[in-house]
Amino acid sequence: MITVERLNRTYGSLHAVRDVSFTISQGEVIGLLGPNGAGKTTIMKMMCGYLEPSSGRVLINGTDVALDTKVAQSYVGYLPENLPVYPEMTIVAYLEYAAGLRGLQPDQYAAEIRRVLDATDLRGRALDKIGSLSRGLKQRVGVAQALLGSPKVLVLDEPTNGLDPTQTLQMRELIRKLAQTSTVIISTHILSEVEAVCDRVLMVRSGRLVLDSRLDELTEAGVLNVRTSLGSAALQPLLQKLEGVKGYQFETQQDVTVCRIKLAEQGSANQVAANLAKAIIEAGGELYQLHREQRDLETLFRELNSGEAIANAA
Repeated sequence: MITVERLNRTYGSLHAVRDVSFTISQGEVIGLLGPNGAGKTTIMKMMCGYLEPSSGRVLINGTDVALDTKVAQSYVGYLPENLPVYPEMTIVAYLEYAAGLRGLQPDQYAAEIRRVLDATDLRGRALDKIGSLSRGLKQRVGVAQALLGSPKVLVLDEPTNGLDPTQTLQMRELIRKLAQTSTVIISTHILSEVEAVCDRVLMVRSGRLVLDSRLDELTEAGVLNVRTSLGSAALQPLLQKLEGVKGYQFETQQDVTVCRIKLAEQGSANQVAANLAKAIIEAGGELYQLHREQRDLETLFRELNSGEAIANAA
């Protein structure tokens, strides 16, 4: 659906985006994550054809954005971080105006506007002036204009920026609904947004793509934690015989042995856990707890911005 190849953008001596490459398949929900100033918005603008790259290219549905911008843009619905709306216009009048900009025919306006109003739960506010709306409802108007023309790709830049907690939850639910029919790309610096709605994350730092991974793989630490009645002297030889174990560390808490086991491969976690549980029981020990250790995005984000190494999983 989307291919980004060696994308660069410079402003004089400032290198805002550096050699960024990735692909996005149809139906994915992508979180473009990074601190403020990392280059997220610049990448999105180049993907949508609103900013020319200094080098590299973007393909959307097989169309080169630079060579055939209008066709490529017809595949994309874009919600910029600060959407320019006209406060004196009603929602329906604004959407008619946006439909014309999207290239829809006048006889399509009514049906298409009804569709996007229903999708964003704005049908009951259609005649309200935009200037009278809350920040959350204005964001919904922005999403509604992005949906005009049934785009294959939705690009949402900081969609919950400035929203209160209730509005944020409503926007998340809307994004989940939209993801059922479109490829969705969300730019944000808010970790909970990615965890709540995305299934894959792209992390950007200083204009570089430093990590590309599915969220479920990203949060898997490759570590098992076990609590057992077996002492470390009895448990150690069992661990030494298990395939897939890279290392381990013991801690004794009263009559319980706690062991943190580093796995050789993340994919071996289920098999190692099954074999270890069997070995402990056969050795006459009691197994109190056995589970995978999980990392959260906050930990990864902190590593990213402290300069600690994160391997690109692309």
